[in-house]
Amino acid sequence: MIETEASSLARVDGGEKIKCTHLKDLTQADIDIITKHLKPYVDTLADRVLAHLKSLEADEGGFPVTRLEHNVQCASRALRDGKDEEYVVAALIHDIGDRLCTYNHPEMAAAILQPFVRPELHWMVLNHEVFQGFYFFHLFGKDKEMRQKFKDHPCYDLTVEFCAKYDAPAFDPNYKSVPFEEFIPMVRRVFAKPRDYIYGDRFAGM
Repeated sequence: MIETEASSLARVDGGEKIKCTHLKDLTQADIDIITKHLKPYVDTLADRVLAHLKSLEADEGGFPVTRLEHNVQCASRALRDGKDEEYVVAALIHDIGDRLCTYNHPEMAAAILQPFVRPELHWMVLNHEVFQGFYFFHLFGKDKEMRQKFKDHPCYDLTVEFCAKYDAPAFDPNYKSVPFEEFIPMVRRVFAKPRDYIYGDRFAGM
């Protein structure tokens, strides 16, 4: 079962709180209290990501499938093509920012993924909109070859492939996607512990 974002927040409401009102006054005892409160956030991060992803089910944006189905279909195509779990999860949430970051949705997905996936997948998601534009930017009077500014980047071919094979075709109402529920354990495994975190292991994967 996926918790809603509100219920995840409710789990850490109440309990012992620190006394100081300025971070300069923090003590080790305060840090121990904060750490205890952070544990539910760590434990339910994947569920909060999944809950927001599910909210995309309410919107089609004029496309033949919902925004959720587009993400699920993209991930399904990658999974069936033999991509590894990190890649599949990146595909699953690549457009998670559509509702909250309407003008820069790739940045939201990339920021969520960055601590948990290898750098090339982070770069792929961060820049996929420019590469996807190859198929339609000219219809907006833009340069469809805008992606060429990245032609010497080591992740160029990776991102071209992502858009061509998985993202661009993932608007097909007749495609039989993998059920959303099958991706849940993948998301939980990928989000179980960050690869890199400013606080080291203090709060990571608690």
